[in-house]
Amino acid sequence: MSRLYLAGPLFCASETEYNAKLRRRLAEDGFDLVLPQDCETDIDPGRMRSPEYAAAKAAEVYRSDLALLDSCDALVMNLDGRVPDEGACVELGYAAAKGKPRFGLKTDVRTAEYGIDNMMIVGALDGKIARNPEELVSMLRDAGL
Repeated sequence: MSRLYLAGPLFCASETEYNAKLRRRLAEDGFDLVLPQDCETDIDPGRMRSPEYAAAKAAEVYRSDLALLDSCDALVMNLDGRVPDEGACVELGYAAAKGKPRFGLKTDVRTAEYGIDNMMIVGALDGKIARNPEELVSMLRDAGL
């Protein structure tokens, strides 16, 4: 079973619910989708105004997310939304630098430039962007995952 890291937003109920739904959908095809919300970093919102606390938590989230990504065979980036999630962009760059296989999933019809998405992101994904989970599964299988 291939282990996939989902790079994408997780800051509201609809985002975390979408992530969980995608996990269930990919499990049907034998993939273990690791979600960004799987990182167990407790953040006290009331303390985030403290520069020291915020910096420590940022470093902790960064390290734990990259450790989780390191434990996976490939990265899947959620490209839905007006702009890609900033953290997901960092994870995409990290995965590219590590030579991990990278795939995009975009169900959103909006584009950024010249009818495509951000050229740096499309380039980092080697143009492998699925339009639905079924197409993603096909791409993953074609890549031997």
